[in-house]
Amino acid sequence: MSSAVLDVESAKSSAIAYLDAAGDSFRETNRAIWSFAEPSLKETRSSALLADLLESHGFTVERGVAGMPTAFVATWGSGDPLIGIMAEYDALPSLSQAATPERQPLVPGGYGHGCGHSVFGTASVFAAIAAKDAAERSGITGRIRCYGCPAEELLVGKVFMQRAGVFDGADIVLGWHPSDKTGADFITSKAMVSVRFTFHGVASHASAVPHRGRSALDAVELMNVGVNYMREHVKQDARIHYVITDGGVQPNVVPPCASVWYYVRADVHRDVVEYFNWVTRIAQGAAMMTQTSVEWSIDTDCHEQIPNRVLADAIDRNLRLVGPPRFTDEDRAFAARIRESLPDAPDGPPLIEEIEQVTAEPKLIKGSTDIGDVSWHLPVGHLRAATQANGCPGHSWQIVACTGTNIGEQGGIVAAKALACTALDLLTDSQLRARAWEDFRQRRGTEPYSLLIPPDQGSPLPS
Repeated sequence: MSSAVLDVESAKSSAIAYLDAAGDSFRETNRAIWSFAEPSLKETRSSALLADLLESHGFTVERGVAGMPTAFVATWGSGDPLIGIMAEYDALPSLSQAATPERQPLVPGGYGHGCGHSVFGTASVFAAIAAKDAAERSGITGRIRCYGCPAEELLVGKVFMQRAGVFDGADIVLGWHPSDKTGADFITSKAMVSVRFTFHGVASHASAVPHRGRSALDAVELMNVGVNYMREHVKQDARIHYVITDGGVQPNVVPPCASVWYYVRADVHRDVVEYFNWVTRIAQGAAMMTQTSVEWSIDTDCHEQIPNRVLADAIDRNLRLVGPPRFTDEDRAFAARIRESLPDAPDGPPLIEEIEQVTAEPKLIKGSTDIGDVSWHLPVGHLRAATQANGCPGHSWQIVACTGTNIGEQGGIVAAKALACTALDLLTDSQLRARAWEDFRQRRGTEPYSLLIPPDQGSPLPS
């Protein structure tokens, strides 16, 4: 065994030991962000806490990158290679929840970490710090960078960070996501565009002079009917969903303004473009039928994730080095009570304490992620770790409850260890990096990368 291999294995042991010793700080950080439960683009305290933590451990931090106040980049080291780790920290609406196995909102109607992003951000930051500490001790050179990515729940942050060149120069970027299972991801995801339509009509008294009004709400409703008929003629993988965000104020006033917000998804971005164009034509037709006008604005446009088998295998090796999350009897009892609230909970233990095999072929997840846009430009490795009860549905109060306990933190520590160890492999093994790039180029192909977002549209700001 070469000295280089011995050195990196020693460095991995050092990173794992660092994270074992950092348990209290890890827990405090997760629970602080969990309690902040800040909305997308408003993660002010969460972002500052993580950026400050990285800065206190020797990282140089640039805040407010890509025009978003809660986005940051923290870098340690010099020269090549540059290995990145992505962090997320935004919460979801209507999911406020205490760390209890029964539904108990802390703030009625408030936000909660129903995707586990409090422990996501915590684990990614601690992984970067642990890898940096181990690299320093072992004399490993190169750069480690932690990307603070806001507004993943709106699929915004990484799209605009990528567009602004924030990921330029990175050799490999790593990420992870909370789950009810642990394993290296060999996955792809759905592409998606988020678009808001606003119709403008004419107000009038709805009973006395209805003929003088032109209802913007009628236009919204006709548009929705048209899109629902469109569903019969799209591919099986397409997903189109909407909410009416403004339907008028009171019934006796013909609504002069009404708005509807659409997500249009498909397995590949080129299909999203086709369906987006179809939906806009339906909107224009609805405006013609109601003698109103329509305008639309795109919030974000994200691509499907390009998988990387080389990085999946490297992450799998490190997950098996680290081992799966180990939970206490108290954790298992908590998870069992959580599962009582799930009428369709799958068979199996309340918590999964094993590492899944990497799938032979890429697995399609039915959601979307702005990691996809990063993966169209450079190799991305990804993993999941068990931070919640077996069978918890995504974006649920049950996930919020688990994330604010030892369950979330045990899974997060495993994720941090695997990310740190993989980062150290990538810093020291040029052949591993080269094979990851070869896999990336084969799967990426030559299709041009394009965005439906207008080139002159700035990065989103908190409203």
